[in-house]
Amino acid sequence: MSGHRMLCWALLTLVGTMVAACAGSDDSGGRHTGPSESPATATRPSQRAAELLLATQAASDGLVLVDPSRRSGSAVVDRVRVGAAPWDVEVTHDGDTAYVSTAEGLAVVDVAARRRTALVPYRHQPASVEHGEYRAGGMGLAVAPDGRRVYVAVHRGSGDDVLEVFDTAARRFVDEVPVGLRAFDVLVSADGTQVYTVDHDSFSVHVVDTVTLRARRIPVAPFGTAGGLGSWEKPHYAVIAPDGDLLLPYQGTVLVRLDPVSGTTTRRSMTANSHQHGVSLTQDGRLLVVGTGSFGNATGGPNLTVRDVATGAEHLVALDRPHETVVPWTDPRTGHLVAVLSGGYTRPGGFDGITLVDLSTDAVRQLRVPGLPQTLVRLPG
Repeated sequence: MSGHRMLCWALLTLVGTMVAACAGSDDSGGRHTGPSESPATATRPSQRAAELLLATQAASDGLVLVDPSRRSGSAVVDRVRVGAAPWDVEVTHDGDTAYVSTAEGLAVVDVAARRRTALVPYRHQPASVEHGEYRAGGMGLAVAPDGRRVYVAVHRGSGDDVLEVFDTAARRFVDEVPVGLRAFDVLVSADGTQVYTVDHDSFSVHVVDTVTLRARRIPVAPFGTAGGLGSWEKPHYAVIAPDGDLLLPYQGTVLVRLDPVSGTTTRRSMTANSHQHGVSLTQDGRLLVVGTGSFGNATGGPNLTVRDVATGAEHLVALDRPHETVVPWTDPRTGHLVAVLSGGYTRPGGFDGITLVDLSTDAVRQLRVPGLPQTLVRLPG
């Protein structure tokens, strides 16, 4: 997860006046469905443009455009129907196209027009369409830096996942390679030469060469593999550090740094004592980690870890409920960096909303986003 983007507020205001023109079905059934509530009034000239987010609606079939700068009510600006049970979303570097892994196929979305332009079946297409953490279909995905390939981990329901390779020009899947079981997250190296799958139920990371499609399995199990599929001490999401290492948090007690070249791992202590899911990295070198609560050997409550990667110093913010993923976002009113957490926790206990934590003041507020928003990404300007 698998990835941070912005969209110009001026474009948002313009497109908001053209909703009727954008509406309509495409050749695969997706359509622009219109905003759930009217866009907020334009920001004052003295304010920065608002950064917008995309969020997958895991309990529905939508991808929503979210404005975290709203002070109350719904944060949803617009919605595109992409396919049942969307899991992950990533956006091309230019911000023109979003790719969404759903239970029905890979959705291709024109971001400016807010319209699904294709829904492409996987090579390993699910026999039935279901919702929930264990459903078959696309899970983590990553877009190559040059935008020519999209790598999607497809859960087949039994056996290991398959990393399928999507050619964006041809709009079809062209290759595949077996990886681990239920890859929550997929990442791609900055130079595009390697793809990494975070294999939740296999206690591993697969490193895939993007030219040869040869895969290396690296075990990553700081607490061992006792309990197998029933274990809570598994990897969920990762982030790539500036030096190319992967950072994987476990249970709020261990941060694993994985060198994908040598396969070696080092461990550092963490203080959250909370079963951890989503992770993100800010531009100023802080690691944001979602703690979901007391599960397995973690006994603390839900929280957000803010960790200085260079020094290891941590600051915790207590939360009142579990969340799934997190992205950094800048509040246009204050200029403060804010952690935005999605309420669509994959286990029972999620909620229809997002939580915003001001990293300067620890102030917490929430906005409504229906459909259990699971994966959040920023839109590039």
